[in-house]
Order: sequence, then C-alpha cells, then structure tokens
Amino acid sequence: MEDGTFMTYDVIIVGGGPAGFTAALYASRASLKTLLIERFFSGGQMATTEIMENYPGFEQPINGLDLAMQMEAQAKRFGAEVVFDEVTEVDLEGDVKTVKTAYSKFQGKTVILSMGASPRALGVKGEGMFKGRGVSYCATCDGALFKDEEVAIIGGGDTAVEDANYLSRMCKKVYIVHRRDELRAVKVLQEKAFNNPKIEIVWDSVPDGILGNDTVEKLIVKNVKSEDLTTLNVAGVFVAIGSKPNTKLVAEKIKMSDYGYILTDEYMKTNIPGVFACGDIREKPLRQVVTAASDGAIAAFFAEKHIEGIE
Repeated sequence: MEDGTFMTYDVIIVGGGPAGFTAALYASRASLKTLLIERFFSGGQMATTEIMENYPGFEQPINGLDLAMQMEAQAKRFGAEVVFDEVTEVDLEGDVKTVKTAYSKFQGKTVILSMGASPRALGVKGEGMFKGRGVSYCATCDGALFKDEEVAIIGGGDTAVEDANYLSRMCKKVYIVHRRDELRAVKVLQEKAFNNPKIEIVWDSVPDGILGNDTVEKLIVKNVKSEDLTTLNVAGVFVAIGSKPNTKLVAEKIKMSDYGYILTDEYMKTNIPGVFACGDIREKPLRQVVTAASDGAIAAFFAEKHIEGIE
C-alpha cells in the first residue's frame, strides 16, 4: 500500500502475546473490524516457555507455543486479521490513529498497545542454550517444576529475594547470587531470606557460565573481588535482574512510569483517548499470562465503548 491509501479498522492491536490475542478475540467477537500486528511470532515470551502449568483450564501442562497457536486460531475464527510485520511508526493523536509498518499503513479508531517486556539477560555462556530447559525468567511461572531440587536465583533486589523466598517453599535449596556484599531488597524481604535455612547467599559474585546436557546441571559463579570460580550444582537458574518494557515505539508519545512502563487506569486507558495498553508493557504488580489475558479483555471492552462514544 505504498500509494498512500490506508486500510481502516476499528481496533489495531500492536503485539501478539497473550494480551494482544485476547484483545483481538474480544474485539472481533464484538464485531469490531480488528487487526493484530506482530513483528516476530505469535505468543511473545509465552511461546518460548516449554511447560506451562499455571494457566487455568489445562489439567495437564501445555506448551507455551501450542497455547499461542490456539489463541491465534481462536481470534481468527471470529474474524480478527493477523499481520506479521514490524510497526515502525505510530500517530496516536486525534480520533483516527495511524500505524505504519515496513510495508503498509493502517488507520484505526482505537489502538491497543501490547508489545510486552523483555527480561534482562545475563549474557553468559549457556544462557540461551538452556532457556526453557532450566533457565527461567519467572519464578512464579516455573518454580513448581523444580520441586525438591537445588536452584539459584540471580539478583539482589526485591524481585530476586521475594522469588528466593517463594522458591524455598518447594525447592531443597536456593542460592541467591548477588554481585555486591549487601542486598538491595527491602529489609522485610531480606530478613525473611536471612532467617530461611533453605536460602544461601553467594556474595560478591556473578554468573560466569551455565552447564548441562539436556537441562541445566551446574552454574559457574565468579567472585568479583578474588575472581575465584565456584561451581553450584543446580537444576535451575532463575534470572531476576529486571525487565525492559518494549516501549521504544511510543517513547515520548505516551505517559510512562520512571521505569518505562506505560501508565494506565483500571480500564487499560492511557493518557491519550482511544489508546489502550495491556499486558507486560504496562505498570502493574504481577506479570503473568493470565493477567495479560485479563488486561487484553478489558482493553478490548473499553475500546468498544470508546468507539461507541465517538460514533
């Protein structure tokens, strides 16, 4: 569509994770002309999860990619269109929004942003190889897979220490590997960790490599002061050094938190009328597939209400 013409939709959804596809399902089922644009593959981070045990409705674990494919097919069944392309620019002001991709231009009465967030990676040898096979970025998602095993968690902030306390309920032992000689977590979380006999803190240390065969078997850590290497025999490595919201597309165009997450109200509304945000990209206390799906449903519902208002 390089001739300057536009395809016009009621709802344009940017991002095809569980939030985006749930929004597409609810919007298309409400007979809204719906377009979802995803730059890589359906499912987002969910699609990289080998085993999901905590998404409601599945007695047996389901593969994240399989669930993503089901979500996509369900949205398409009600008429949602799915385009795999990269959004390069958005104009969110006015009653009609414009979304440009590498190959096309689209207009929409509403836009739902659901580009997700990316966990910060360690950048050490073996991390990519064992992602989903012992390396995890979500303790509440995958912790139960390591019952009675020894695991390590990397980080020293609130999330890392809270996750360590959580993992200790099911794991035999939990190492907290922290690059400094004191934790950054709030004192109440620190005290819980210090008083937990299952938790051992490895101070002044950083990951140096992850080893194993089919799954993780060892974590090599290096002391940042002595540079000595130590091997921890663990079945799982949980990375809790923060995440980065994928908000580059809308930088300086929409109101965000100090950490770069989009601010919304409980209706998923942003500060721009007709623009909604849902899933991991928005400021929220819990980032899970089930909460992303909930966000998507709410965003689509109030996108419909917005359209009714301007029409």
